[in-house]
Amino acid sequence: MDLGLARLNELPADAARERLRACCAATAWLDAVVAARPYPDPASLQETSAAALGALSWDGVREAIDVHPRIGERAATPPSGAAGPRGTQATEAAWSASEQSGMERATAATRVALVEANRDYEERFGHVFLIFATGKSDEEMLAAARERLNHDVGGERETVRSELAKIVQLRIAKLLDAL
Repeated sequence: MDLGLARLNELPADAARERLRACCAATAWLDAVVAARPYPDPASLQETSAAALGALSWDGVREAIDVHPRIGERAATPPSGAAGPRGTQATEAAWSASEQSGMERATAATRVALVEANRDYEERFGHVFLIFATGKSDEEMLAAARERLNHDVGGERETVRSELAKIVQLRIAKLLDAL
């Protein structure tokens, strides 16, 4: 058995929930994934995750994506004395920075264009532009943001769900490696 998965299975429900929150902040997803433990293998965890994501209402998806920083921005971490799940927020912030590493070499012009694209996207759709950024360059992320501005609301919601699923799948693997 995967050692990280064994540790996740053994955690008290509240502790497992907090660890998993770094993967996805949607309450319904967390409820489903924590309740289905113990998992016999990582594939079972990923299958439960995918089913729970697929069952999310749009409000649940928004709950999940509203904690994500804009592309090109760093996720905020609370000060060391702040209340709340600091470890979870710090983990999510570190993962987000790693996933957006394609922005590290972005020019000033690309950064400005991305700020504009993020603003236009949020005005059009009412939420942060979400993309599975791992392995993508700054220019690829900018091009995707601009292209997705042409989507209708329903089509964009499906794209967001797909991007969220890829992010959550990657983060579950990261979580299991870190446990």
